[in-house]
Amino acid sequence: MPSRLTARRLLTATALLVASAAAVVLVRRAVRPRPAPLATVPHVNLDRYLGRWYEIARLPAFFERGCTCTTAEYARAPDGTITVVNQCDQDRPGGKRKRATGRATVADPATNSKLKVSFFWPFSGDYWILALDENYQYALVGEPGRQYLWILSRTPRLAPGIVKTLVSQARTAGFPVEKLIFVPQR
Repeated sequence: MPSRLTARRLLTATALLVASAAAVVLVRRAVRPRPAPLATVPHVNLDRYLGRWYEIARLPAFFERGCTCTTAEYARAPDGTITVVNQCDQDRPGGKRKRATGRATVADPATNSKLKVSFFWPFSGDYWILALDENYQYALVGEPGRQYLWILSRTPRLAPGIVKTLVSQARTAGFPVEKLIFVPQR
């Protein structure tokens, strides 16, 4: 059985170890460079943005684990919000179809390029339109924390040159593009 002196030393050593670990975490957070503010497109015509989008690529997200053939459908709701219906095939093209329905509201009415999307009230997430084709045929969407990113297209395939340009833009904006998942579509 350890003596009281040994137990006290063990307790003191443990407390010092915990305090040191906490100090290291705080110092790392303090010196970690913060990314520049995330720029969005200057204006989005929401009526043109509505409709079906195919997910070409995304950063990994727990709520899309195993998703293939992913689409998002945006429609105007009677109350002025936007209904969002995300669908995907689970684990493989042709797999069990998974569906999630949410609501989006405009967070920045001056530009319409920043939305708040909620699939589980009262929680919502940022949905910022970072790049948008002038004909509304493809888009780059992310959020200021750089954890989520999507390359979207009106068609199931997007020209490789456009994808490369959007990936480059996302990299420049500070997104970890090396983690992108390119999504199979039917």
